[in-house]
Amino acid sequence: MKFGEKLKSIRKQAKMSQEQLAEKLGVSRQAVTKWETDAGIPDIENVMAISALFDISIDELFSNEKGEKKSGDYLYESITEYDIDESKRYDMKFGGAKRLRLSGYQGEKIRVRMVSNTLSTLQSDFKVKIDDIKKRIDVDVSRKNGMTEAEAKEEVSIFVQIPTSYIGKIECAVNAKAVEINSLECESIELDVKTPIVVLKDVIGTVEINCNLDMEVVCHSLQGEVAINQVSATSKIYLPDGTAFAAVAKGIGTSISYEKNGQKAEPFAVPGSDNLIELNGLKSELVICMGEKVE
Repeated sequence: MKFGEKLKSIRKQAKMSQEQLAEKLGVSRQAVTKWETDAGIPDIENVMAISALFDISIDELFSNEKGEKKSGDYLYESITEYDIDESKRYDMKFGGAKRLRLSGYQGEKIRVRMVSNTLSTLQSDFKVKIDDIKKRIDVDVSRKNGMTEAEAKEEVSIFVQIPTSYIGKIECAVNAKAVEINSLECESIELDVKTPIVVLKDVIGTVEINCNLDMEVVCHSLQGEVAINQVSATSKIYLPDGTAFAAVAKGIGTSISYEKNGQKAEPFAVPGSDNLIELNGLKSELVICMGEKVE
């Protein structure tokens, strides 16, 4: 099933007309028709909006392009697990990936699942090494047999589950087309990433994002702090309507501006709020957006 067929199918399942979908996305009905007939594909902002609107991941929206049997089902996979019995700090380096999803769950193992619909040599081309060093768990994914990072970004997605009861601090490095953090509560999560998209869903604590690409951060909720560290980049962060937060720009030549419903707006941060959005770095801009994208 191609993207257009998938979009048409989920729209009909939601009992939504093309006109209604277009209105929710802020586009023309003709644009929706073009997408559903595969005469074109939406830009990244509209892809993110569709993902949030129908509660379907970006990967699932496009996953059936290469013969996937059904949504969420992959042809090839490699799973590595390790038992955890106490609170740990996690230091994880994944290299290249099409998508990284990091989630907390009620279990006692760290679980690294690598999947692909095209790479039959997945298990031999990648090695997942998990080291338990005192109070720290190191996870390192290495490539073998001439596998390149560029190929990994096209062919492989990584799903990581960490036991909720044993989460201390998390450090994670990846070069991916999309990064999703789900159902995590911990002191801090530091993401050293190259990605255009970070999605935060049910995340409690401090999230620090180091990325020098233009980026979109989509927060389904804000419960703590999001610190964005960039050099010479322009990014956006999307918040649900009514979210209370304080905002601060630090560094040299950094600035924060605001949008509501896609239009430039006066600052709507709430000084003294328990939630904080912080921009750090050099010659970077952050636009804080409310009233769109996040459902």
